[in-house]
Amino acid sequence: MPDAVGVVETLGFPSILATADAMVKAAAVTVVYCDKAESGRFLVAIRGHVAEVKRAQEAGIEAAENVYGGEVITHYIVPNPPQNVVSVLPLEYTEQADPFR
Repeated sequence: MPDAVGVVETLGFPSILATADAMVKAAAVTVVYCDKAESGRFLVAIRGHVAEVKRAQEAGIEAAENVYGGEVITHYIVPNPPQNVVSVLPLEYTEQADPFR
């Protein structure tokens, strides 16, 4: 099954919380990374089937834009990332995330 990584970066914590919540509720994806980027920016990365990641990301972007003051800075999907990218960046499924796969 082709796997993908989707990333959304927002301004402010409430909007990234709404993004992550909407993404896992909209499609069969797993949050593999969430952290501060810089200057009040936060990012969340998800993994799953390509179509699921696309659907989840669309829902997450819409949710972030509906938050008061919420702003999506950037978003991107990497379909079928090569193993060397996955091993270098924090995109692996972890033991904590595995039960939700």
